[in-house]
Amino acid sequence: MKSVIRYGFILSVICLVATGLLSFVNSFTKTRISQQAQAEIRDSLKEVLPDAALFEPVRSEDEVLYYKALDADKNLLGIAFTASKKGYSSDIETMVGMKPDGTITAIKILNQSETPGLGSRITEVKDDTTIFDFLKGKRKTEFRKPWFQEQFSDKKISGLDDIQAITGATISSKAVIDSVKIKAQEIMNLLKNENINE
Repeated sequence: MKSVIRYGFILSVICLVATGLLSFVNSFTKTRISQQAQAEIRDSLKEVLPDAALFEPVRSEDEVLYYKALDADKNLLGIAFTASKKGYSSDIETMVGMKPDGTITAIKILNQSETPGLGSRITEVKDDTTIFDFLKGKRKTEFRKPWFQEQFSDKKISGLDDIQAITGATISSKAVIDSVKIKAQEIMNLLKNENINE
């Protein structure tokens, strides 16, 4: 009986020390993690709407509904928003840039944990380097976007059905297409209602 009490006491002390350490580490890194997340969002916004000088979040309580992309004179260039839907094995989160008329400027996959070699191909960049280029020591070094995501550029919402899904990764492709289409339509409806109320 004494040994049970003693082991219970030791286990309690270990748990208290571990909890204290975890709490300390969390308080120490929380600000840094938050800053990193904000930096990633800023980079993604700039990637989908590169001509914007600043981005203004539009909120509903604590939730960001979308971002207004403004030029240096604070004229509206477009809207950026996140869209999310379950793929084959994970939620796929996408940043989307859209002009006020509903034309998609670009998308960027923010988070996904799809099956490597299959669903993860939604982030795959095609390498057009030929065997001859490789043997000559030449490689194409210019920045390229993933080919699946490139298909969204300059498409109207109604034209998103024409996006070519990735063979062997249809569920992941469809999740991205559907999430962008649904959220883009929601945002357009919100913008129409805002214009009516003004």
